[in-house]
Amino acid sequence: MTNAQMSARVGLFFILGVALIWVTFEALTSGQVRRDRGYRLIAHFTNLKELKAGDEVRMAGVKVGTIAETRLASRQAEAVLLINPKVQIAQDSVATIAMAGLLGANYVSLDMGTVGSGFLQPENQIRTVDTPDLNAIVSQIGDIGKKIDDALSQFTGALSGGGKDGPGLIGKLDKLVDENSARIGQITSDLRDITNKVNTGQGTLGKLVNDTAAYDSLVAALGDIRGAATDAKTFITNTQGIIDQVKSGKGTLGTLIYDEEAARNIKVVSNNLRILSEKLTTGEGTLGKLINDDSLFKEAQGVMRKVDRAVDGLSDQGPITAVGVVAGALF
Repeated sequence: MTNAQMSARVGLFFILGVALIWVTFEALTSGQVRRDRGYRLIAHFTNLKELKAGDEVRMAGVKVGTIAETRLASRQAEAVLLINPKVQIAQDSVATIAMAGLLGANYVSLDMGTVGSGFLQPENQIRTVDTPDLNAIVSQIGDIGKKIDDALSQFTGALSGGGKDGPGLIGKLDKLVDENSARIGQITSDLRDITNKVNTGQGTLGKLVNDTAAYDSLVAALGDIRGAATDAKTFITNTQGIIDQVKSGKGTLGTLIYDEEAARNIKVVSNNLRILSEKLTTGEGTLGKLINDDSLFKEAQGVMRKVDRAVDGLSDQGPITAVGVVAGALF
């Protein structure tokens, strides 16, 4: 073997070794060095949930970057996102830590944000929302299961009883049935007698169930009650209409109540009647004197007697003489 062949083989093995080392490095670092192109965004979380450098950053399920590093800053966990330079992230986009299946690795999920809100610049902070941890969820489910188990145990104990609390619910029911078996039998017998009477048409309920005439009478009575209710409803409706008319000032009663001019006229008439009554009582005026002064009545009686005497003398006198007699009798 010549020196040239030996040199060629050594060079080939060297190239293969470098390629193997590079493949191993890519596998271990998830290609972080090769993909170090892009811009960085800062995301603060309460808990990174085993998120590590090299994990993916996805938007709408599409990979748009990786986790460059994770660190603690101001008592918060901080993840540095390395975003593909061709992808722009909206300013109101929100980052959350998601899990790729129950056994998959965690990744950072970004929502699309809204159009017109602008885009984040390198080294900007992106808004974040903490999601429930799987371990916390499992722990809560375990606590719920324990509470359900305790509740079932207490329920079972309440049913079965025993111990210092005495017999349980089932035992108490058994004891109650044993102590009241005679009463229960009597109640059952009474119920059987009642049903027999109803079936044979005895009593009011039995007649209603078995007697057609009683049923028809009950139906007729219900019809009468329904008709009375309808009439009462009509009466109430009419009364409401009258009340509405009165309130609106319509009709005589409405006018008397709400018309001020009519009210004033009534007051004037009432006042005049009162004045007239007072004058009649005190004997003022002709009608008052006729009512209260008996001398006028006596004079009228005297005149009537003179008229009677004059009429009696007409039969013996002529027409002219009769007129003179009447005038002389009156005056």
